[in-house]
Amino acid sequence: MAAMLCLILSLTLFMGMSKADTPANCSYEDIRGSWTFSVGEGGQGREVDCKSFDVKSQFHVKLSYPDIVTDELGNVGFWTIIYNQGFEVVIHGRKFFAFSKYEGSGPNATSYCDQTLNGWSHDVLGHDWACYVGKKDTKVEPKQAPLVKQKLHDDTVMMYRQDYDMIDSINTIQTQWKAEHYPMFDGLSVKDIERMTGGSMSRIAGLPRAAPASPELKAQASRLPPAWDWRQVNGQNFVPPVRNQGGCGSCYAFSALAMIEARMRLVSNNTIQPSYSPQDIVDCSEYSQGCDGGFPYLIGGKYTEDFGLVDETCYPYKGLTQKCGTPTSCKRHYATHYQYIGGFYGACNEEAMKIALVEHGPLAVSFQVYGDFMSYKGGIYHHTGVTNRFSPFELTNHAVLLVGYGTEGGVDYWTIKNSWGESWGENGYFRIRRGVDECAVESIAVQSFPIF
Repeated sequence: MAAMLCLILSLTLFMGMSKADTPANCSYEDIRGSWTFSVGEGGQGREVDCKSFDVKSQFHVKLSYPDIVTDELGNVGFWTIIYNQGFEVVIHGRKFFAFSKYEGSGPNATSYCDQTLNGWSHDVLGHDWACYVGKKDTKVEPKQAPLVKQKLHDDTVMMYRQDYDMIDSINTIQTQWKAEHYPMFDGLSVKDIERMTGGSMSRIAGLPRAAPASPELKAQASRLPPAWDWRQVNGQNFVPPVRNQGGCGSCYAFSALAMIEARMRLVSNNTIQPSYSPQDIVDCSEYSQGCDGGFPYLIGGKYTEDFGLVDETCYPYKGLTQKCGTPTSCKRHYATHYQYIGGFYGACNEEAMKIALVEHGPLAVSFQVYGDFMSYKGGIYHHTGVTNRFSPFELTNHAVLLVGYGTEGGVDYWTIKNSWGESWGENGYFRIRRGVDECAVESIAVQSFPIF
């Protein structure tokens, strides 16, 4: 940072970052290129408020394919886009994260992918915090939100209706999985269902895709056992119990925390079996959007490393967004070395997921939820194309916990823990086709490592 130029500029950008929605929609190609980071006063703590700050210095970075960042002095580091929401840079011992800039909300949102909102920087040990804002050296044309059909209803009051004909059609046209009516969904609003399946702020424009696997990776994956399940390894179950997120779009928190809980069981040989608080994430994380959604990379990774997790008993789950009230007496637990499987966003695939799963433990994964998934009761799920005639269903990106894989009747599958309670699916779990990137499930897996 010694090469930064001292400035007398003052930034007073009021972006409304805390609990803001993030309708930003920025692609890898929008972000890749040369950027100028304007940085505020250093030496601050993690409680720093970055809504406004005075710029003290600047430096320049180049973000190159596939995950390489360099600065003007020739230092080399790492970067990754975070879905379509923002990006993280790690170089010369510092981390920089910010959401991409946007204005407006919903169908009226405009993305400015050559700029960021005010973000946070700190060293890799979690010290010496500072605020910063990024601007790309070349202009990217603003993006309007994708056109959506005009809603003819209020989804906060319109009731979700299960379609019995749809359920019958699913069970008639295929035999790999069974659909069933769930009384627990009766009486919920369309908004409640949207939140259960990821939340409005977890949507990703366009399905991400799994990356091709190299011959070396395929060879390594071929040496793994033909089936695996962390619920039964040498007579032990390393997976925490199924929980129920309710009508809050907090699946990203449940998925991320379950990964860390399971991995803590692994490294302690089941002598430590924690249950962490999703409510602390919902109420207190500026890296997510409360009950409206979020992404496991920013929670199981960045939030857990930067701020830590608290036990469920210290801040119990309420299933709604509140003012942050986690007691300061709650002990914090941390994880580190968070990453997308494959190393960066866009590098994930089946083989890399199998290797990481067997070698290191359960993974937080996400997938696109279609209307027929709500009725899943058992078997190996695939999207049938059958839709619910009565309830408009918005596609969302649901986060869950990958615990195993296998083959049944010649069909390869993943075994995944959901967060809708034990009465749904196969005792709270579901299986989904493996090796074909069904519903993009093999494209955005995340892992981190608990500090034991």
